[in-house]
Amino acid sequence: MPAVNRSRILIIATDGFEDSELLEPRERLLNAGADVTLASLDTSEIKGAKGATITPERQIRDVDVDVFDGLLLPGGTKNPDRLRMEEEVVALIRTFVESGKPVGAICHAPWLLVEADVVRDRTVTGWPSIRTDLRNAGAKVVDQAAVTDQNIVTSRKPEDIPVFIDAFTRLVEKAPALAETA
Repeated sequence: MPAVNRSRILIIATDGFEDSELLEPRERLLNAGADVTLASLDTSEIKGAKGATITPERQIRDVDVDVFDGLLLPGGTKNPDRLRMEEEVVALIRTFVESGKPVGAICHAPWLLVEADVVRDRTVTGWPSIRTDLRNAGAKVVDQAAVTDQNIVTSRKPEDIPVFIDAFTRLVEKAPALAETA
């Protein structure tokens, strides 16, 4: 995996996250030397779809995009469905994308990219049941383990996590150049 030593990565999640899609990327990023912060709607413990629990360090409303080098969005059906109803979350995601900073979304998390209106004319992937939503939002949808289009990397499912995280960390390594072209 490419090095992300000292990169500051934000993960946004709430109850119903897909356990492996939050915990495994978080662990891989920490092991690669990244400083990872989990933010949610509040700082109460959140519970994954399969029972894992984790306590966010920060509330989403207190996040400053300028402090972070990248954003990671885990899936699960309930997690992104709940988060896309929160305007502060949608605005934060849109700001990350528009800044040129790397944004990774796996499984159902590309729903959040749809809500932020940042997939139009981009090539993306996601869980099969959200692909129509992605197409309707103007994206070109493909069926690949990880797809990178400019500063966004998307992925389909938990089995794709290793490829997804490799693609995301490659974007983080290039982040200063991406931000300059945004």
